[in-house]
Amino acid sequence: MSSNGKVIPHTPLAVDFWHVRKCPSARLFFLSHMHADHTVGLTSTWSGRPIYCSPVTAKLLQLKLKVKEKWIHPLEIGEPCLLPLDDIGKERLTVTLIDANHCPGSVMFLFQGYFGSILYTGDFRYSPSMLREPCLMNHTTIDVLYLDDTNCDPNRTLPTRQKATQEIKEIIRRHPDHNVVIGLYSLGKESLLVELAKEFHTWVEVSYERMETLRVLELQDVFTTKQGDGRLRVVDHSEITSASLHDWNSEQSTLVILPTSRPLISYHPSVHVVPYSDHSSYQEVVDFVSTLKPLSLIPIVRNHLPGGLMALVPHKKCCEIFIPESVRHFMLRQLERVLSSSANTGLRRTHFRALPPKGVVFDSPLKRSRQARPDPWEADSLEKTGSEEEMDSESSERDSDCVLFDPSIKLPPDKSSDGAEDSWNLSVVHTVSEAMMAEFVPLSEFTQTEISASTKAFLKPLAITRRQFKAKSKVSNDKRGHKAVPSSPALSDGENLSQHSGSDQTDSPPLFHSSPDSASRSSSSSSTGLRERIEKLESRLLECLPFTETDLKHTGLLSQSFIKMFSFSPVKLSEDEDL
Repeated sequence: MSSNGKVIPHTPLAVDFWHVRKCPSARLFFLSHMHADHTVGLTSTWSGRPIYCSPVTAKLLQLKLKVKEKWIHPLEIGEPCLLPLDDIGKERLTVTLIDANHCPGSVMFLFQGYFGSILYTGDFRYSPSMLREPCLMNHTTIDVLYLDDTNCDPNRTLPTRQKATQEIKEIIRRHPDHNVVIGLYSLGKESLLVELAKEFHTWVEVSYERMETLRVLELQDVFTTKQGDGRLRVVDHSEITSASLHDWNSEQSTLVILPTSRPLISYHPSVHVVPYSDHSSYQEVVDFVSTLKPLSLIPIVRNHLPGGLMALVPHKKCCEIFIPESVRHFMLRQLERVLSSSANTGLRRTHFRALPPKGVVFDSPLKRSRQARPDPWEADSLEKTGSEEEMDSESSERDSDCVLFDPSIKLPPDKSSDGAEDSWNLSVVHTVSEAMMAEFVPLSEFTQTEISASTKAFLKPLAITRRQFKAKSKVSNDKRGHKAVPSSPALSDGENLSQHSGSDQTDSPPLFHSSPDSASRSSSSSSTGLRERIEKLESRLLECLPFTETDLKHTGLLSQSFIKMFSFSPVKLSEDEDL
């Protein structure tokens, strides 16, 4: 999961960023709220560094992630607090928490110190009352504003939460005989549930896990874990599937409401998507920035902001920040400690590297599909570093099967195949050792006696054009490898492999000729169907192998020893089949 956190440059501060090895100079860590995309890397093993957050977030941090209480330092909202920035108490930081109006416990951080004034919004839904906070009203100049840009799209408009709540109420009123299922994340929109329960005079059914969270939040007593006691039921958003809808409607007519700012499209008449968002709309962000007038603007979620928003910021050259010596020593000492403790770990990780292949590697023609599959050694190494690259919880909502569609997600085109001839895949890559490579000789060096003595009944003359060999050889040279020979499961009775041979094979002279004796033995011992499959297999093999001009001479059939190197000798496909 990608982390929506930042390390504040030139300071020992980190907000919603918990990958310690990536920020060894950070000493003070701040948590804006308890959504999963802001706690990536934070686990019960956290130690050695204090975590500052709101009192509600502190309780949820112990309940959900089991972080030890001695590392959690709750700060009261609205009250400035002094924190040390060095070991000798010379430099201090003033931090003030402001309600972010996002989810229970969510806050913004106002940092003031030798670096100036920095406001970090985290996830927030703007309201004019935020700018009436005493810490922002005292003619405070914000040098840097870290901004929540989740909904910073000028082409999208979002209603207020009051209007979205009214829309949800109207949907429920239009279906008086239906139960209502609401899909939510594990934290957030609790105020919506309380308002709906009071409006329709019903209990709200929740899971036991969600009930634990609600007890910490100390909300009104409108929630129950008993099924059937209420008309409203809350489930995780991932549970909204076509199968669940079928089960719910088989018991009682049910409608589903998804309050989200994502531009989802419902394909089910019982599923209603309502644009209810806990993030600021684009117009609200513009109002917030234009009123606050920060000197610099940094997005938290994306790497860039719309031009209309950046135009609100004065284009002034940023002053260079001087880091006090005591703070510099405070940061560097932690850096040296981390580097020394991770030295042995770095040595151990070097062993998880795949050895380079030797000899000839028969690669799959599906070039991009092989690159998409992770290397087993690399996957094992990544597992030891933790889940640093999971999906964002707010933006990675798993779309329901055949129920919802998100047009904002652009699926990449399927580039796994380069044409009709690459429609097959190979799961096994054969590597030929150097010792075996030493035994390879050009086809022209095989004598007629060796070929005649080694001829099997199932070999048959093949017709391959020189033009096809040149095309295949060029592809092999570009890839610095060779195409793979398809494995035996691909040779089913109904599979058509003639697409590689081309329609002009009959117009060119045959490359190999078999003796009359060999042809007669072939017709007497093999069935027609088996001969055709063997012929197609041989044709495919010859197209995949690189040849030189010497090898293209008329020399006759392949030797038995050469054939066995590639393990394509036919086997009995069933007990009743005669080879």
